Amino acid sequence: MERKGIDFAAVPATAIKVITSPAVFFREMPKTGGFIEPLVFMIVMGVVAGLVQAVLAIAGLNVGAGAGMALASIIIFPVIIAIFGFIGAAIAFVIWKLMGSQETYETAYRCVAYITALWPITTIFGAIPYIGPVLAIALTVYFYAIAGIESHKIAPQTAWIVSGIIGIILIAMAVGAGIASRALRGEALQYQQQMEEMQKKMEKK
Repeated sequence: MERKGIDFAAVPATAIKVITSPAVFFREMPKTGGFIEPLVFMIVMGVVAGLVQAVLAIAGLNVGAGAGMALASIIIFPVIIAIFGFIGAAIAFVIWKLMGSQETYETAYRCVAYITALWPITTIFGAIPYIGPVLAIALTVYFYAIAGIESHKIAPQTAWIVSGIIGIILIAMAVGAGIASRALRGEALQYQQQMEEMQKKMEKK
């Protein structure tokens, strides 16, 4: 039997369908078919997100990494995604199981993989101070809820409540991390200014 190859040309159309019609996509998504196709999709979305991050960094927008780091991520992303994609799917699988899903790990993996269509968008959100990370988390959690309802046949009320709780926790963590990061940057800037003042005093002497 002739093996079906990966259709890279279909990746953009698939990503657009996931983003524009998530309920339809996850309702119609094949629950079997192997891991290669969703893995390739996830890697492509990671590379695109890395390119977006590099462009934003070159433009001078703060997205958490310089242009060099962003470009390097395009190379290392495939390895990271291959490893942590399966781990992330395992976590989602357990959560969906606890919510009542009867689907397999493969279905969970495919859902997680195709939700990465959001990565280029959430990368752009990352350039928006304060509200950006909140929007990225809220959008991602929304898509996970949709995937749970449509692919895993979880009761909508259960899916929205659990996803909402997880979203609130993640947003609180992101906000806390942002506050801590800004505080550290402020202290570092203050220390740098003090050192510059001391150097000027030493030069005058």
